[in-house]
Amino acid sequence: MTVKPTENTPSAPAVGGLPAREAALDIITAALEKRSGLDEALARPGLGALAPRDRAFARLLAMTVLRQLGALDKILDSRLRKPPPETVKTLLRLGLAQILWLGTPAFAAVSTTLALAETRKDGRPFKALINGVLRGLVRDPAPEPRPEDLAPDWLLARWSATYGRGPALQIAAMIAQEPATDLTLRDASTAPDLIAALSTEPGEASEIEAEPDAPAPVPSTATLLDGGSIRVHRRGDVAEWPGFVQGQWWVQDAAAAIPARLFDLKPGDTVLDLCAAPGGKTLQLAASGAKVTALDRSEARLKRLGANLARTGLNAEVVTAEAVAWGDERPFDAILIDAPCSATGTFRRQPDVLWAARPADIATLAALQSKLLDAAARRLKPGGTLIYCVCSLEHEEGEAQARAFLRRRPDFATVPITAGEGGAPAASVIDRGWLRILPHHIEGGLDGFFIARFRRAD
Repeated sequence: MTVKPTENTPSAPAVGGLPAREAALDIITAALEKRSGLDEALARPGLGALAPRDRAFARLLAMTVLRQLGALDKILDSRLRKPPPETVKTLLRLGLAQILWLGTPAFAAVSTTLALAETRKDGRPFKALINGVLRGLVRDPAPEPRPEDLAPDWLLARWSATYGRGPALQIAAMIAQEPATDLTLRDASTAPDLIAALSTEPGEASEIEAEPDAPAPVPSTATLLDGGSIRVHRRGDVAEWPGFVQGQWWVQDAAAAIPARLFDLKPGDTVLDLCAAPGGKTLQLAASGAKVTALDRSEARLKRLGANLARTGLNAEVVTAEAVAWGDERPFDAILIDAPCSATGTFRRQPDVLWAARPADIATLAALQSKLLDAAARRLKPGGTLIYCVCSLEHEEGEAQARAFLRRRPDFATVPITAGEGGAPAASVIDRGWLRILPHHIEGGLDGFFIARFRRAD
């Protein structure tokens, strides 16, 4: 297989960029060891200590490996007689990803991978194997990856059983695609000016300094999506983008922005945002003029919410507590539950979730989601609106959860969500007026979500 870089593909650092490759190896290792490993690895001081060019390339290389992990492993497994130690497998992934997707010259990809192996105690004994496998793949390329190569087999089987083979392959094909950045606006009236500013200011063609023969920078673009999100094709630190310091917007996937738009809130309405961190939906609710209580059990994650409230000039009561056991008995006009879930719908930005998820996790999380729904139902005023959502593609966390809730609580009824409402793609509207958003439902993609809206009887 020969894959040539596109005009937007950054060129690799020179052969001497070993610190970037070391950082990429650490990021991938952390991401595959445990859930949330990717976020933690990207926040480590060691990555921030790198030169900007090396830091950006480390992120690029790590994310490329994670997005292409299924395809990489199928290629490597076809050339290995038996599985090597995990560090060696990841070294091979790093080398092959550079050759196939980042346009790194083969000699540079092989030599830097061997140099990186030399720095690892468990890598040194396998340098000959690494050299042989990578050079063999340069001489005798593997076939082009297929969409079914990109997802874990067990998840692809689940998606095929739930949605059909065709849609499951469409979902899998999105895994390899790098997403744009979606923004939610504090004030929708600022959209035209922000789109102009984000589109006309020079954008960087890549997150790293270009090589002398690299393509010219590609201008950034920004477009308005249905529902009001702005989609930005632009690289670099978002804190340096127009409007960030002024608190005019926050980063939030277009699908994640839909649930909070589905309320019919009036200024002064009381709203409870359960499981609120990191806070994008809290900011939306606060921007509507509602009196918002944002609750989450993670004090550390709520600090990020507090920082965004301060930056945007919005207000909310922030509470650190377990949602099910929270002792405050106040009733609310509206409640939003963005419940903890397997997060399989977020793979476009967090590809490691697909490899961290386990079948047993889904049943455990579904039990928690039921408890959260029941706890929220008790706190909702008669006539109030409850919105339940999960960024999961798994039926047990979405449709099955909503049906079971309605059986337990006959005083609640579905309020159907219509196509286009809040930015809901028409293809996502399913039976009963719930939303089952799949990542390919709009051009350019969005996170996978399930969303249901309920009303409590008066």
